[in-house]
Amino acid sequence: MKKIVGVTKCPVGIAHTYMAAEKLKAAAEAAGYEAKVETQGASGTENPLTQAEIDAADYVILAVDVAIDGMERFNGKKVLFSKTSAAIQLPMPEWWLLPGPFGVQ
Repeated sequence: MKKIVGVTKCPVGIAHTYMAAEKLKAAAEAAGYEAKVETQGASGTENPLTQAEIDAADYVILAVDVAIDGMERFNGKKVLFSKTSAAIQLPMPEWWLLPGPFGVQ
């Protein structure tokens, strides 16, 4: 099974961080991926990704509105960037088609 790991973080670190994480996980699993999502919210990092999980992932999804802690962990990985609002509102496969800051980089 293909694997996706992700990180979500919004400026306040309360609602959007956790809503985006839930949507990411559900969308990835619905698309046939095994998924784990780390949240960097007001109460700190929860559900932290291990380096082994990151290394085993086919894709990394960062649904973030501000800089995350530990970005260097994803060097050399296929990274999909999104805003938390897009992660909440759009099914995952639609992100791949959007211009601008979205898409694999």
